[in-house]
Amino acid sequence: MGHGNGLAVDLYYPFWSRFLDGFDVFVYDLRNHGWNAIGPRSGHNVPNLIRDQEQVVEAIATRYGPTPMIGVFHSLSALTALLSGSLGTGRMGDLSAWILFDPPLYKPRMGEAEFDKSADRSAELARRRADRFREASEFSELLEHLVLTRAVPGAADLMASTVLRESADGESVELRCPREYEAQIFAYARTYAFLVDLGDVPCPTKVIGSDPTLTFSYMPSFNLSHINTVDYDFIPESTHFLQVEHPEECAQLMCDFLKGHALL
Repeated sequence: MGHGNGLAVDLYYPFWSRFLDGFDVFVYDLRNHGWNAIGPRSGHNVPNLIRDQEQVVEAIATRYGPTPMIGVFHSLSALTALLSGSLGTGRMGDLSAWILFDPPLYKPRMGEAEFDKSADRSAELARRRADRFREASEFSELLEHLVLTRAVPGAADLMASTVLRESADGESVELRCPREYEAQIFAYARTYAFLVDLGDVPCPTKVIGSDPTLTFSYMPSFNLSHINTVDYDFIPESTHFLQVEHPEECAQLMCDFLKGHALL
């Protein structure tokens, strides 16, 4: 399971914890996110994120052998999976299915201007946002009132504990993924988002989106029901953080899809 830009995979615990009894669950943080150390900004780019993801899948397949493996990817990690030359052809790790949550995609001439505008807006917001706080509770209060208004109880505190770390001086907390790194990915997202061909997916694919009728606060969610090669649903009254807003519904849609393909 992979996470989105500027976040951390532990934030998704209300969702992925539902699979611990029935699956071997592998969660990982993208480079310069979560528990990872901060590396050079020059290395924080989409091609490197794609290679990292390929290596994670390859390592799991090598260590645990040939067993059905499901890729469950949100936002940025969904985009990098789709762009991968090896994951995208189903060779590396032999992924049996993909579950893609709110992938940041658009087709040329379909939402292009809206996507570009939102990418610019998200990059600018990331550059300008506060990146240091006196204490985590200050950050979680902001989240609860501005970002995670629809989330399950405790989600704001969970996000604060997963995307913040103690600063070097020990007098404050700061973002684990520096805001400049997050903005850099947003700024270049449009370069890659239209390269994905959802008409040529390598394995059974389920796309679960946030509510495309809502005003987006992060990135727009596009209705993909016109693409007959993917199984598409959206969660009503959800935003880009749908897995911590409606974890039970997200898990049920995923399990129904896997059952339909004899993978559960």
